[in-house]
Amino acid sequence: MLVLRAAIPNAFTLSNLLCGFLSILFAANGDYRNAGILVLIGMMLDSMDGRIARMLKVQSEMGKELDSLADIVTFGVAPAVLVYYYSFAIYGFTGMFVAGLFPLFGAYRLARFNINASKSSMNYFRGVPITAAGGILTLLTLIHDWIPNIVISVSFTALCFLMVSRIRIPSLKSIPLPKYGTLVTVFLGIIIILIFKTKHQEFPYFIYIAIPLYIAYISYQFMKNKHLKQDKLN
Repeated sequence: MLVLRAAIPNAFTLSNLLCGFLSILFAANGDYRNAGILVLIGMMLDSMDGRIARMLKVQSEMGKELDSLADIVTFGVAPAVLVYYYSFAIYGFTGMFVAGLFPLFGAYRLARFNINASKSSMNYFRGVPITAAGGILTLLTLIHDWIPNIVISVSFTALCFLMVSRIRIPSLKSIPLPKYGTLVTVFLGIIIILIFKTKHQEFPYFIYIAIPLYIAYISYQFMKNKHLKQDKLN
């Protein structure tokens, strides 16, 4: 039974990794909207695995390492591929090299976080988490038609350095939403607006997975927090 319980959060982590892999394939085939949606789904799955592991009391070093490996693909490589096709492909090999910097900085940030996790404060991160950086970069590529290309380039550069910086970033763990939940909510809202305003483009059908998944998890967190408050009052 313990083995089965331990497999549940790992299944969410591996699903996150699969989303990153599929996002890369969709981007390579020119389906950028679904590629972006898959990164958002990966963000939701990433917000679930750790909480589920703690809820089931099956946290493990393997789970932590697996989570980092999934993160570098879904929030490092996949967004970099997206930004390459959107903005850097016209520069040939130079564009490939520059796009490749994003997962390199992200990998360094993850490695530094892993060895310092026990020393880190619960209230803040040092440097922008790769999940947030990858999500922001994904959003910028999804609204590429509405912003100048220079905005993406500057943001790309800034996010690379912010990931490895020592700047303190609030962890948002005290907010009664899934990790990065607010960010994902904004992403989904903007994407839905873009969908209805650009009917001439292919509808990103992965949104049918993303929205129900997120609503279900938000509902779960709301009910869980409500029960916790009631238990404290009693």
